[in-house]
Amino acid sequence: MKLPKINKDRAALENRKEKFKALMLGNAEKRGFVGSFVVYLLLIVISFIFLYPVLYMLSRSLMSRNDLLDSSAMWIPSSITLHNYESAILTMDYWNSLLKNLYLAIVPTLAQVFICSMVGYGFARYNFPLKKLWMGILILAFLLPSQTTALPNYLVFQNLRMIDGTIRPFLITAILGQGFKSTLCILIFYNFHRQVPQSLIEAAEIDGAGHLKAYFRIAIPLAGAAIVVVTLFSFVWYWNETYLVRNYLGYGTTRNTALTTLMLELNAFEDSYANAYTTWASSVTSSDRINDAIRMAGTMLAIAPLMLLYFVLQKQFVESVDKAGITGE
Repeated sequence: MKLPKINKDRAALENRKEKFKALMLGNAEKRGFVGSFVVYLLLIVISFIFLYPVLYMLSRSLMSRNDLLDSSAMWIPSSITLHNYESAILTMDYWNSLLKNLYLAIVPTLAQVFICSMVGYGFARYNFPLKKLWMGILILAFLLPSQTTALPNYLVFQNLRMIDGTIRPFLITAILGQGFKSTLCILIFYNFHRQVPQSLIEAAEIDGAGHLKAYFRIAIPLAGAAIVVVTLFSFVWYWNETYLVRNYLGYGTTRNTALTTLMLELNAFEDSYANAYTTWASSVTSSDRINDAIRMAGTMLAIAPLMLLYFVLQKQFVESVDKAGITGE
């Protein structure tokens, strides 16, 4: 009589062991506690590595000068002050520089997205003489460092007298497919258009659509994912570029040009603050002189539009990257 009971107890024990094992290690349908713990731990560590500089800058930008000198106030300031941001806004001429930066980033970005889409579509859709040669040149241009073409482009625009603080050099290079990392944008569109079923284009052409109509009515709507990705990347590249922007705008240590960017203003932050300080020296105290908190505030203001852009378009960006992986025929 005891044997069935013993077998029943063993079966119950084995059942509990299996449940515990499934709970800890998971199964084919659900990740276990150990797997979830490892995944979330890695996500937290990676997120902290990426967020640490931003959190550090934000914390320091809100500190007063006394907190900066106090070693105990490493992360949390004793009192939050926005005076650093006020000084940085005034020094960088923030709102005026922001509008100019948006103009310099948005207009070439739109031109670059349109041109790179057409070039990528042409490489993916049509067969033409020396296509492989042109594709090889395109890949070679992608491998070349941008510094190798910076001087020739500068000399060309200088000879054309376009180094005059206008947007023309950026717009012309974008229209000619030579903008910031345009080669990479072309390759992104090429790979995407190549995956789109060609039967859709052929069906449109059979119905009487010409090449341009098929491009605008079929290819462009289907390339929405690639357009979002390239637009975001191009905007960030144009926004953060300083070397070529400085050359094309003829930007010196003072604001001697009609156009500027926040990154240029940030690079010249200390000199600009010194010049501004002599102007309003009678209304400030010695503690208002340049310090790390004001530099951090200026950096946060310079990257704030990009952070806001990614925050707003995060869902669309992730979905676009996911949809860009569709398979064609």
